[in-house]
Amino acid sequence: MTSIQDMFSDPQAVATYTEGPPRFVPGYNSMLSMAAILLAERARDDARILVLGAGGGLELKTFAQAQPAWRFDGVDPSAAMLALARKTLGPLASRAHLHQGYIDDAPQGPFDGASCLLTLHFVDVTERRRIASEIRRRLKPGAPFVVAHLSAPDGEEERPRWLSRYSAFLAFSGVEPDKAAAARDAVTNHLDILTPAQDEAVLREAGFSEPTLFYTGFTFRGWVAYA
Repeated sequence: MTSIQDMFSDPQAVATYTEGPPRFVPGYNSMLSMAAILLAERARDDARILVLGAGGGLELKTFAQAQPAWRFDGVDPSAAMLALARKTLGPLASRAHLHQGYIDDAPQGPFDGASCLLTLHFVDVTERRRIASEIRRRLKPGAPFVVAHLSAPDGEEERPRWLSRYSAFLAFSGVEPDKAAAARDAVTNHLDILTPAQDEAVLREAGFSEPTLFYTGFTFRGWVAYA
């Protein structure tokens, strides 16, 4: 985890962060749009939304543009990434209260919806269960939770095949071959990737119902579930 924390504190990495997800995550912008739609299905027009892993501000900006009366509490451990989120939001920043820290530092709510995008693959399954449970505890009954992160089938042949496809996507997107290979190695060696079935089990064990897959992008998947 130290290398991940260093990455999100490095000034150069932070300065160029917003360029990364659209290149490194298949269908990233569409995934954000779908997340906004899924939250809006049950969240009221003046909803209060919890965004865990809000650094950079890309999902906050998408949600704020989609719903002009929503208010947000964004949580992220990196002060530099939260500063970038404020910059990304620009005039929309007045609708977002940003908190430095982790899920335990998030307000108690109750919230009308929550998201956690491209974050949970940085922690092990035990911590994922705890984070999901804490998010669930902060939501109103029936409120939607949208989550997306690395998730891929297991197996000696199947997972390497999907990781190779992901590396090929990076190269197709213009990432230099050595950086594409390094990204695959980082995913393989430093992140805790669960299978889709395990990811759905985490949501159910945390008390969420109806976990439904809404997004698949090679090694990335996203679900909506309900408190």
